[in-house]
Amino acid sequence: MTDSFAKSYLLAMNLKVYAPDDFPSYLPKLNALYDDLFSHGKGFRAKLIQRISAHLELKADAVHLLAQTIEFIHNASLLHDDLIDRSPLRREKTAAWLKYTPEYAVLAGDYLLARVMLNLSRYGNLALIQYTAEMISNLLEGEWIQDSLIEDWDVSLTQLDRVHDLKTASLFKWCMRAPFIAAKNEGVELHNTLDEMGSLLGLLFQRSDDLLDFDVRNYEGKAVMGDLTSGYMNSFATFLTRGMNEQRRTKFRECKTIGEIHQLIGEAEFFKFLEEFDEHNKKVIRLYDHHAENLLRLLPSTAQGLVAELKILPGVLYWRKA
Repeated sequence: MTDSFAKSYLLAMNLKVYAPDDFPSYLPKLNALYDDLFSHGKGFRAKLIQRISAHLELKADAVHLLAQTIEFIHNASLLHDDLIDRSPLRREKTAAWLKYTPEYAVLAGDYLLARVMLNLSRYGNLALIQYTAEMISNLLEGEWIQDSLIEDWDVSLTQLDRVHDLKTASLFKWCMRAPFIAAKNEGVELHNTLDEMGSLLGLLFQRSDDLLDFDVRNYEGKAVMGDLTSGYMNSFATFLTRGMNEQRRTKFRECKTIGEIHQLIGEAEFFKFLEEFDEHNKKVIRLYDHHAENLLRLLPSTAQGLVAELKILPGVLYWRKA
């Protein structure tokens, strides 16, 4: 995909234009931690909010608040996730819990979430505050469930999909719906459709991210095999091991490199499984497109151009195309 609009979703952006009291100058370690955390992020979710908001004619301060909110929540979740997973790196830098201590990482994540609720309360949209609180609760619930699946070698795709919906998809659903809530467009069918689309986007994004761990379409050269070596069977690992006997499954979870995976499964067979996995997710994309078409009749005429933009997202998120 060479569409310039799609490329804009993948461009790094600087959203650190906060109010002075968001990160007080008398907390220098907190400011340094956030400088590390927010640098090199793509700001994809904030960019999505900006694109949606443009079709709803939201005021600049409202758009900024929404973009800031999702970045704060997303990065708070990264701070906590990295500590829980003991991930040493984040965006090619030393993770905050290692550089600044686990205690500071926890406090920094909590501080971001507190700022979110404070800033939203000043905006005064009760529906937006409530929905944001529900989303944060879902993120935490998803983390609890995911943590319980460590070293569960028999986890199913259905179980993983539940985790992905609570964690990854919650952020995408919020991006889809929050601008409409801010615009006070709260039609039930509209929000149900946006919720379904956000859920599917989150599923596609997470499954694509799981493929990166097996060095598939890993255009950015991210570290691989992190999930499996930490005892977590992600969606593609679960897909690969369907039908394996216990002896081969034991060998699979002992693999430390992609080469060992290919040797165990057979390189040709590995890519056959990948093709099947892609076909499985093409069905998800078709369902997403169906909801996007339905969205056309639910949007005001002035906002219908949004649908064409939203249809680009599966290619950006799953196929990692720009």
